Amino acid sequence: MNEDTTNTNQDNGAEQVTAAAESPSDYFKVDDIHAYYGESYIVQGVSLNLRENEILALLGRNGAGKTSTLKTIARADEPTLRKGTITLGGQTVHDKKGFEASQMGIQLVPEDRRIIPGMTVEENIILAQVAEPIGWPLERIYQHFPRLAERRKQEGTTLSGGEQQMLAVARALARDIKLLLLDEPYEGLAPVIVHEIERILLEIKAEGITSIIVEQNAVAALKLADRAVILDTGEVVFSGSAEEVLNDEALRLKYLAI
Repeated sequence: MNEDTTNTNQDNGAEQVTAAAESPSDYFKVDDIHAYYGESYIVQGVSLNLRENEILALLGRNGAGKTSTLKTIARADEPTLRKGTITLGGQTVHDKKGFEASQMGIQLVPEDRRIIPGMTVEENIILAQVAEPIGWPLERIYQHFPRLAERRKQEGTTLSGGEQQMLAVARALARDIKLLLLDEPYEGLAPVIVHEIERILLEIKAEGITSIIVEQNAVAALKLADRAVILDTGEVVFSGSAEEVLNDEALRLKYLAI
């Protein structure tokens, strides 16, 4: 379920709840990005930053611009970035194509997971390592994803939803990854599988990988995250700690309806 917002004019007076006093190092930094689908103005001046090894929850209602922001960061063909800068580890990303951003270590796991039909679990992972730079070897991936090890010879598209999500994350880790972008990783999954995905994401964090999670299950994402950014109609309305959002019921009701 990708963002399908078509708003072209937004109220510049929208409430801005920011944490300007908080200034994490700019390992990853997005500064005032503006992106469009055709002439539809979707991402409207979004800024965010992350320390290395942090998890950020990017939240908001449906149509807020979350998926579009992830795609802009990953340098997908759409939406088109018209203004703003993106940097990772001091290197510019905003002037790169999608394949170049991937080579820099930015990996997007889309909501539809894009498991390749007709290929086994192992073949899906190996295919991700055809081109340099290569990330985790198979043995390390299977250590973190024992369920995938058990199903390594099974066709990827026949896995359960949770297992397909694990495979999608595993394929990203098969690349040399520095920033993991996850779009709705808990979508449609049973609570027990959500907890397993959370465990895997915490293990990934322990390995030193920085992540951004877009998730409608905001509470689950916030419990996992260090920081949070809330979008509303393509604009940032909150930037601060995940704990602040968990502790602010009025803020959640206003922008997340929880």
